[in-house]
Amino acid sequence: MIVTKIEPCTKTKFKIYLDETFAFVLYKGEVSRFCIKIGEELSPETKQKIRQEVILKRAKLRAMHLLEDMDRTEEALREKLRQGLYPPDIVDQAVEYVKSFGYINDARYAENFVRSKQGSKSRKEIRMALMQKGISSEIAENALEICYEEEGEEAAIRRILRKKHFDPNTVDEAEKQKIYGYFGRKGFRYETVRQVIQNCNDDA
Repeated sequence: MIVTKIEPCTKTKFKIYLDETFAFVLYKGEVSRFCIKIGEELSPETKQKIRQEVILKRAKLRAMHLLEDMDRTEEALREKLRQGLYPPDIVDQAVEYVKSFGYINDARYAENFVRSKQGSKSRKEIRMALMQKGISSEIAENALEICYEEEGEEAAIRRILRKKHFDPNTVDEAEKQKIYGYFGRKGFRYETVRQVIQNCNDDA
């Protein structure tokens, strides 16, 4: 393999191309350490040594750092690593590495996400948000089932009404219709909302 291009990313990082194909990113010191120069040959053994001892090690550390910063889905972590220009197979290995320690768990992430959003969003909204984050529909649905067994849809509606300072004694019909419209847009079922509001009236 011939080094055909060394392209600066920053003042200290460079994209290395072998046989006209992007291979990996190295720091300036690493370029010197492995004697990488345009037009020079890079042996398969040296390429493998770079990938295993430098790129993979860095990808694992980067993955750990990203998860220390905040809890992430597997797909979100993969995307961050891809943005760092790590090769696809290196991304796979880094993700499997952190998964082996339990540092990334989509089911756990989904349950925590559902619990954090139950008081302000409907099941439909939460499901859509989870899937947009790369959570599979099966994991999303399981998380919703688990969490809504703990707090049903009616409890979520009551919590939102409390946040909105809903008072059945003072609300007029126009305001009530706005409330129905709000919950409808959030994906809550009309009959469930009507029943909760009726119960509020009965309790008042």
